[in-house]
Amino acid sequence: MATTDADTPPAIDLDYLTGRLDGLLRTPSPTGYTDEAVWMLCRELKALGLEFELTRRGAIRARLPGREAKPARAIVAHVDTLGAQVKAVKDTGRLELVPIGHWSSRFAEGARATVFSEGGAYRGTILPLKASGHTFNEEVDTQPVNWRQVELRIDAVTHSRTDTEKLGVDIGDIVAIDPQPESMDTGFIVSRHLDDKGGVAAMLAALECLIREDRTPEVDTYWLFTIAEEVGLGASSVLVPDVAAMVTVDNGTTAPGQNSSEFGVTIAMADQTGPFDWHLSRKLVQLARDHAIPHQKDVFRYYRSDSASALEAGADIRTALVTFGIDASHGYERIHQSALVDVARLLIAYVESPVEIERDANPLAGVKGFTHQPTE
Repeated sequence: MATTDADTPPAIDLDYLTGRLDGLLRTPSPTGYTDEAVWMLCRELKALGLEFELTRRGAIRARLPGREAKPARAIVAHVDTLGAQVKAVKDTGRLELVPIGHWSSRFAEGARATVFSEGGAYRGTILPLKASGHTFNEEVDTQPVNWRQVELRIDAVTHSRTDTEKLGVDIGDIVAIDPQPESMDTGFIVSRHLDDKGGVAAMLAALECLIREDRTPEVDTYWLFTIAEEVGLGASSVLVPDVAAMVTVDNGTTAPGQNSSEFGVTIAMADQTGPFDWHLSRKLVQLARDHAIPHQKDVFRYYRSDSASALEAGADIRTALVTFGIDASHGYERIHQSALVDVARLLIAYVESPVEIERDANPLAGVKGFTHQPTE
C-alpha cells in the first residue's frame, strides 16, 4: 500500500520557526501600527510561493490549495500586540498613556518604549509617577497600580509641554513596548509579545513544512493573519464564504488554577464567550492522540480570541482554539519552543485529515448529514 502525506511525520524546521519568531518580535506592531509586520509577513508568504491578498487595513489571507475546494478550512493567528497611546502631554513634558489592549500598568513600569510621532520616533521609559526611592521613600511601594500612575519619559531635551509638542509628539501617538527577546539553551523563550507572534511563527513553520515536503491539504486551507485581535476585532473581516471551520492559534494561560502547560499543545474547550465547537475540538484532541502530540485541555475564564470576533461578525463556522502555553501572559511572557513545534505538527495533522461533516460544504442544507452528539 502506498503511503500518504499523513503517514509520514512532518519535519518542522525549528531554525526557520525561531528565526521567523525573532524577526516578528523585533518588528513593532501594537494594534493600530501593524503595517511593517504585515509587510514582513507578505514577503515571507511570497518567498514560500503562496498566493495571498490583503484587506484594506492589512489583514492577510493566503490560500493553500487542497484536494477539494470545499468545505474549506482556515487557520488564524494575530500579528498585533499590546501597546499604548499618548493620552496627554503633561506640563512637565512627559506623556500620560492609555493602554492598547487589556494589560496592567504593573507590567508597563520600567519598560523601554518607542513613541511614533509626526516628528519621528523617540525612545523613552515608562515610569511610575513616584519613581525615585531617594525622594519618595516608601511611597514608591504604596502608590496605586493603574495607568494614571505611570508616564512616559522621553529621551529628548524637553522640560515642558511646549518642548515636547515642538518635537512633534502629540495626543494619539502610538507607543510600542520593547519586546526584550531572549532565547535560552533550555528551549525557553522569554519576551513580551509572544502573544501572538508565537502563534504566527508556528503557522509559518507549518506552512513551510507543508510546502517543502509537498504535502497537500484535504481541502483548501486559508491561512489568516489578523491585525486587531487585542482590541476585540480579530477575524471579523477576513474570512471567505467557503470556510466552514476555523482553528485559532493563540497563547494558553499557564498559571495556578489552569490546566495549560508550557509544553505540548493546550486545546481550549471554552473561553469567556462560551464553548468552542464540540465536534471540531474533539477532532483536534483525537488527532493529537493519533499523532502522539503531547497535549492537554483547558477552559479559560478571562480570555477571547479571533474565534469570538469571527462569530460575533456573523460567520456561521465551527471554531476551535489550539494554544501554546505562556507563563505570565500579557506581562513578561515565557514559552518553550517545543510547544510551538507541537502546535505546528497539530495544524498539519488537521489540514491533512479527512472531512467528516460533508454537509458543511453548503451554508444551508437539509437535515441529511447533520451531526449527532451522544446523550447516553
